[in-house]
Amino acid sequence: MIKKKSRNWIPVVTALMKKGDSVLLGLRPTGFNLAGYWEFPGGKMEPGETPQESLKRELQEELGIEATIGQIKLTATHFYGATGILLLFFDVPYWKGEPKTVHHSGLKWVKIKDIPNEKLPEANHLVLDQILEALDPGGRIRAGSEDSEKKQEFIDKNSKSNS
Repeated sequence: MIKKKSRNWIPVVTALMKKGDSVLLGLRPTGFNLAGYWEFPGGKMEPGETPQESLKRELQEELGIEATIGQIKLTATHFYGATGILLLFFDVPYWKGEPKTVHHSGLKWVKIKDIPNEKLPEANHLVLDQILEALDPGGRIRAGSEDSEKKQEFIDKNSKSNS
């Protein structure tokens, strides 16, 4: 009998907050995992929360806003070592208040077409085409061949350094 390796899974909820043709990114602060990377706001689910309740709480804690959580747009998985991350990307169509840097070192609105140029966590880079599609369904923004080459270079570089 082959013994299967047990993995820990962390469910993470993520906000896709659009303003026109831009999306909100937060800079991970010093002292946290992935410090210096730009991320979509959100965080870990707590026991007993639905994904929507969790994202609403995270956006209040991280950005100081009250948000309306819309439809789930994308799910993805990724492993950082032995830890599995289940990413749940939700549309956040409305919010009250202006997002503030409560948790992040910085916030910025990035043109959707420019997202591939940002320093994003590996888990986001690997599903970048799907994220762009979720932000612009059927649309005008796609990761072109140049962006796909950048993504492949990123994957190649990180698969070698993680081996």
